[in-house]
Amino acid sequence: MIHSAIIAIDGYSSSGKSTFARAIASELGYIYIDSGAMYRAVTLYCLENGILTADRLDHKKLTESLDKIDIEFSVDPETRKQFTLLNGINVEDKIRGIGVSEVVSKVSQVKEVRSKMVRLQRNISKKGGVVMEGRDIGTVVFPDAGMKIFMTAAADIRARRRYDELAQKGVKISYEEVLENIRMRDREDENRIESPLRKAEDALTLDNSNMTPDEQMRWFRRKWKSINRSYENQY
Repeated sequence: MIHSAIIAIDGYSSSGKSTFARAIASELGYIYIDSGAMYRAVTLYCLENGILTADRLDHKKLTESLDKIDIEFSVDPETRKQFTLLNGINVEDKIRGIGVSEVVSKVSQVKEVRSKMVRLQRNISKKGGVVMEGRDIGTVVFPDAGMKIFMTAAADIRARRRYDELAQKGVKISYEEVLENIRMRDREDENRIESPLRKAEDALTLDNSNMTPDEQMRWFRRKWKSINRSYENQY
């Protein structure tokens, strides 16, 4: 069964998935689920509780701690921006830092972590009307999503976007460090054992290397209209 009210967006790190997904959800009145933020929150928990150190990830302690990790999303009533809650605490800024970015792949590839996150993601989306982005949404979490998009962009362009984002937040880091982090994330995402980054066979590719946010939304509207017209003709 095709879930027409679920839009799955996958793609490479810093390809603009979150911004794009938020814009789509806002336009359609759908719920936006940032799966990457969920894995980042688990990673932050591991860092703060000594489960993940510079030397190793304590797999046993991590799996035993999963039931203690609660992740939710909430919206600031003033700014209307969504933020991530880890055990009731707003950790949005913390999970976006380079410290988490450098090690999140170590946590996200753990089978037990991915299983729990998938259960949470599917539970949140039960009512439909959902836009979810990540790296295995169209292939694992929602293989029957009504629309699947795979986002990519040149590594240097993605690094520049990430560098500018961090600079605006006052994070001191070089462009070269960000570029290396992007390349490392790409390698780890593509080669991990559990749910590696792959484009679903029926996903639409969006290379936004030279596209503005407005151009991306115009692209989406055309594709969404076409998909819905095709869906209506089938039923």
